[in-house]
Amino acid sequence: METALPKNDLQLEITNRQILSISLPISLSLLVPFLNFTANNFFLSGLGEAALGTAGITGVYFLIVAVIGNGLNNAIQSLIARRAGENRLDEIGKIFSQGVRLALAFAALGILLTYLFAPSIFGYTLRTEAVESKAVEFLLIRVWGLPFLYLFQMGNAFLVGTNNSRYLMIGTLFEAGANIFFDYGFIYGHFGLPELGFNGAAYASVLAEFIGMIVVFLFIFYKKLNIRFHLFSYLRYNRELTKLILNISAPLIGQFSISLISWLVFYILIEHHGERALAVSNVMRNIFSLAGVFIWAFASTTNAMVSNIIGQGRTHDVQKLIYRIMKLSLFAAAAMFILFNLFAGQLLSFFKLSNDFVEEAIPVLRIVTTGMLFMSVSVVWLNAVTGTGNTRMNLFIEAVTITLYLIYIYLVLEVFQLNLVWAWASEILYWTTIFTMAFFYIRSGKWKGKVI
Repeated sequence: METALPKNDLQLEITNRQILSISLPISLSLLVPFLNFTANNFFLSGLGEAALGTAGITGVYFLIVAVIGNGLNNAIQSLIARRAGENRLDEIGKIFSQGVRLALAFAALGILLTYLFAPSIFGYTLRTEAVESKAVEFLLIRVWGLPFLYLFQMGNAFLVGTNNSRYLMIGTLFEAGANIFFDYGFIYGHFGLPELGFNGAAYASVLAEFIGMIVVFLFIFYKKLNIRFHLFSYLRYNRELTKLILNISAPLIGQFSISLISWLVFYILIEHHGERALAVSNVMRNIFSLAGVFIWAFASTTNAMVSNIIGQGRTHDVQKLIYRIMKLSLFAAAAMFILFNLFAGQLLSFFKLSNDFVEEAIPVLRIVTTGMLFMSVSVVWLNAVTGTGNTRMNLFIEAVTITLYLIYIYLVLEVFQLNLVWAWASEILYWTTIFTMAFFYIRSGKWKGKVI
């Protein structure tokens, strides 16, 4: 018979209030980077459709190298939440310290690989020489933000895992404000800054990530969370903990990487259909990112809460928790689906592009928002798998799904030369496959007894 540990302020309950108390601050913290991303595209759209389309490709590539930090972030968050549920607070600082070491090592590797391989990748795959040269030049600047981004994510993972998600907004507000300021300044030469055009967005993002990192760690020190959890008392290399973090994070890094690589393939195939198709798709990614602000907040909440509940010895409550979060996520997605479709023209006109562009984008928006509904359910179940600690199952689910996804987009875009509506319908296939596999895995109960 399962027994719960003595209750402490880090052990969570399965209530809508508890779920929202975690997910709403996360969603607000995700909204700020979205506004960041949208500000980039808004300012770059003033340079024309070609610049906007190129930003889509560079954005996806950077997400691929940034995803290492995201994998570490999810693993650290799950491990910290598990220790919080187990009432083993002394272990939290040890996990965090080893995570920082790994984050810096992976950031250095990401910079090195970008300099070695990005020029060849874009030179081989892109057909427009101007897009290729702009993309490479941009990325060789942008990639220097990786160390700051990874450490910023690590700080946020700590706050979520220790039930301090209400403080997430602090660093993200500073980061977003800095990004918008430097975007406008560097792209167009305002505030006494040099006019750098397209590359100005890269410099702005690097500076903003540095500021965000500094602020979040200053806040951790200000609240004395570093003392309570002994965050920097175990900076010496710990082989056992490093191995544990890598065992949990490596499949997640693989999962996120192949997912984003598929996005890069998608954008490369879209580029073969012209600058207009590329620009429309980049706008769709903005809209999908806006939806993701709320949906991924529920996903992150699922990861933390499932791990915490299991740590309390309450595996019998896991599915009850998942269904409760799933309903809230679907409700949020349905509200956005209605709003986006009712005001489709106004939403697309935000980017100040031609009427022809808006008319061509509206049918694509319809299918993208439909995919958003599927996503709202699927990410909850997928992140429940992450919360169980069996991240190898996450990687398996993603690998199977991506195989089907890549076959579909290749046939649609390269073989049959169908339009963007059919191309973006791939999101429905993607999320349906994710849900099916994650759902049956959780229902099987095979994750019970997994120790992390």
